[in-house]
Amino acid sequence: MPKQFRPVTPGQRKLVHPHRSQITQGDKPAPKCLLEPKKRGSGRNHSGHITVRHQGGGHKKKYRVIDFKRDKEAIPARVAAIEYDPNRSALIALLYYQDGEKRYILAPQGLQVGDTVATEDCPPFKPGHCMRLKAMPLGSVIHNLELSPGTGGKLVRSAGLSAQLMARSDGYATIKLPSGEVRMILEDCRATLGIISNPEHSLRVLGKAGRSRWLGRRPTVRGVAMNPVDHPHGGGEGRGKGNHPQSPWAQFAKGFRTRSKRKRRKWIVKERR
Repeated sequence: MPKQFRPVTPGQRKLVHPHRSQITQGDKPAPKCLLEPKKRGSGRNHSGHITVRHQGGGHKKKYRVIDFKRDKEAIPARVAAIEYDPNRSALIALLYYQDGEKRYILAPQGLQVGDTVATEDCPPFKPGHCMRLKAMPLGSVIHNLELSPGTGGKLVRSAGLSAQLMARSDGYATIKLPSGEVRMILEDCRATLGIISNPEHSLRVLGKAGRSRWLGRRPTVRGVAMNPVDHPHGGGEGRGKGNHPQSPWAQFAKGFRTRSKRKRRKWIVKERR
């Protein structure tokens, strides 16, 4: 269950946080070799004008270099720590490889300090183990899934998500994604076994506007509260409901299909819900 707080202050009245019981590193600094500077995304162009709304401010962060490729084959690695990453919803695991290298990976549920993981197409089939889709048992629950061999994981990387290996035939694996979409992916692509950690992330409640500002999010004004010159929903006498839901640039939402017609649907077996 997520962590709730006694309402000692107004900001704690609605506050709900994920439990951090899985985190083992605490306040120890991350290895410098795995840190990179991260430029603030303030949503401004070179003239200082806002080009992306609702961005700016926020706490200073450093980027943790994550190993999405998992390309160190047949070299076991020991899990040294489970850490919080301010750049993503999932937790990350610090690996110490037998050859002395250190790397971060996305931490699956159930992975603990002291466990051993590796990239190889053979058992054990346990969380954190990475292998090609053709070597996995059918029905496996997976994450960090490649779209083409050797390019690194692109799909299923957020907290609490997982995909399922449904079938294999003619060099392709059929994968059911968290969105409900069923698509075919080359069976030489790699994926990692297990469900991604921190499933309570979706239950969090920030509790106050300031906590949203710490994350680099500026206020969002509703379209119906604007004037007609500012938004398609704006204006009207009294409290108008607006019209068909759309963006400030009149791109329809709430059911309107925005996928490009030039994108191929050849590999999609079943559309998402």
